[in-house]
Amino acid sequence: MSLTPQADQDTPADLGGRHGGGGRGGGSGTGGGRPRKRRVLRWSATVLAVVILGTAGAGYLYYQHLNGNLKKDDLNIGDAKDRAARTEANAAGQTPLNILLIGSDARDSKENQKLGGAKETFGGTPLADVQMLLHVSADRTNMSVVSMPRDTLVDIPKCTDPDSGDVYPALRRAMTNRSLGRGGPGCSVATWEKLTDIHIDHFMMIDFSGVVSMADAIGGVPVCVNANIHSKDSEGHGSGLKLEKGTTYIKGEQALQWLRTRYGFEDGSDLARAKAQHMYMNSMVRELRKNAKLSNPGKLRALAEAATEALTVDPGLGTVAKLYDLAGELKKVPTSRITMTTMPNEYDTIQTGRVVPTEDATQLFRLVREDISLDGKGKKKPAKEKTSSDPAAADDEIAVQVRNGTGTDTLAPVRGRATTVAGLLADKGFTQSVADASGTAAEKTTVVRYPSADLEGDAQRVAKALGIPLSAVKKSTDVSGVTLVVGADWRDDAAYKAPKQNDRTPDTAEALNGSDTKACMKVDPDFTW
Repeated sequence: MSLTPQADQDTPADLGGRHGGGGRGGGSGTGGGRPRKRRVLRWSATVLAVVILGTAGAGYLYYQHLNGNLKKDDLNIGDAKDRAARTEANAAGQTPLNILLIGSDARDSKENQKLGGAKETFGGTPLADVQMLLHVSADRTNMSVVSMPRDTLVDIPKCTDPDSGDVYPALRRAMTNRSLGRGGPGCSVATWEKLTDIHIDHFMMIDFSGVVSMADAIGGVPVCVNANIHSKDSEGHGSGLKLEKGTTYIKGEQALQWLRTRYGFEDGSDLARAKAQHMYMNSMVRELRKNAKLSNPGKLRALAEAATEALTVDPGLGTVAKLYDLAGELKKVPTSRITMTTMPNEYDTIQTGRVVPTEDATQLFRLVREDISLDGKGKKKPAKEKTSSDPAAADDEIAVQVRNGTGTDTLAPVRGRATTVAGLLADKGFTQSVADASGTAAEKTTVVRYPSADLEGDAQRVAKALGIPLSAVKKSTDVSGVTLVVGADWRDDAAYKAPKQNDRTPDTAEALNGSDTKACMKVDPDFTW
C-alpha cells in the first residue's frame, strides 16, 4: 500500500483552464501557472437522473446485455469517522433517497479527448467538475437538487483507492472537483458526507461522450436565451455555442456546448453555468416524461442503450433491475415538485476565484438532511428523533467538556457560563463534566458534539438531560470527546429552550421549479451577434 503525498499545492492539472476562476477575467488558479489554451467541458450530471426518469416502466430494459454495459465502483471510500449516519425511517417507515450525480472530465478515450480537448491531459487524473446531490423525499412527493460549484473549497477526507489500495491523506481547503481523482467517485461521496452530514445512498457518474450519446437518444431538449449568443471571444474563450434569441431544441454536441457554457451567460461565472444546467435538466425531465413511453419502443431502446453505456454506478445500482426500481421511485415525484438549487456561497478572501459555503448553505443542507421540501409546499412531518444504536454509558461515567460560545457580533460571552452549565450537569449526575477555559468560537445555537460513533449515545444522553433536541447533536472530528458548546441562545440560567427553526429555503440558493417553462438564460451583451 502506498501513500499519495499530501499537498495543498496545485498539481499541473490544477493550474490549467480546468480550474478557471469565477467571473469574467477570473484567475486560473492560485499557483500562478500559465493558463492552458483549452476550454474544458462543463455540463450537468443531472442528465443521469432524468434519463432514469424517462426510461421508467420499460420492461424490455431487462435485456441482459444492458447489465453488462454498466460500470461499477465503490460507494464510499472515505474514512469511517467522516461518514454521515444512515438516514432513519419516518413514522410511516419510509426513508428518503440521496444520490450524488457526478460529471467526470476524464479524457480516457479518443471520443472523450475529442470532446474535451487539452491533448496534454489525455489519460490524466479526472476531475469531478459537476457534482449535484439529488434528494427524493421519504414520501416521494418532492425532489430537491443541490449543485456545488466546482470552484468550492472543501475539506476532502482521507480516501483509499479500492483497486490499488493507495491511500490519499485528508486535504484542507482543496477544490471539490479534486475528490474524484483521489481513488474514484467514492471519494466525492465521502467529501459530500463530511461537508453536509447527509447520508448518501447511491452515486451515478457520466463522462463527456455519455452526455452526447444520451442527448442524441433523447431527440433534443428545448432551451431559451434572451438574446442571440455566441460563446466565443477574441482570445478563444467560450464553448462555441451559437443560438438565436428564443427557444431552440438542442442535442448532441450542441447540448454539450450549452452545458459547458460559462462565457456568454450572465456574469461569465461558474454559478451562471450551474443555472443554465438547471434549466437544461428541467426541460429534459419534461421531454422525457412526454416522449419516453412504451408506445415509442425505438426511443426507449436508444435511451436504455445510451444510459447504461454512459453510467458508472455504485453496486447498489449495478443492475438494470435496480435502476428500474429506482426509476419507479423517481417517477412518483411530480415535475412541479422538483426544485433545483445551487449551494449558497461567497468568494473566498484568500484564493482568488474560489468560493466557500455560507451560513445559508448550512441551512440548505439541514433542510435536505431533515427531509424538508425546498419548494415550501409540503408540510413538515413530525420527525422521529434519531437515537444512537450505541447505548449511552451511565451518567456518572460520561466525560463532558463544556465550552462557552455565548458571544455574538454585538455581545461579549457571558462570563463563567461554561462553569455554570458544567455545574448544572454535575447536579444532574454527570459528575465528570468540566468547563473548558480555552477560547471557543461563538455559536448561535447550543450544540453537543462527539468525535466518533461509539460516543454518539453519550452525546445524545447529555442533550436529553438538558432538553436540547437531538438534531443539535453533531458528529465532529474537531473534538476529542463529548463536548457541549453553550450557544448565544442560552445566555441566562433559565432552562434551555430550543429556538424555533427557520425552514425556508434561502434566497441565495436561487431555487428553480421543475415546471418552469419560461426560464430563459440572460446573455452577456459582449457575446451577442
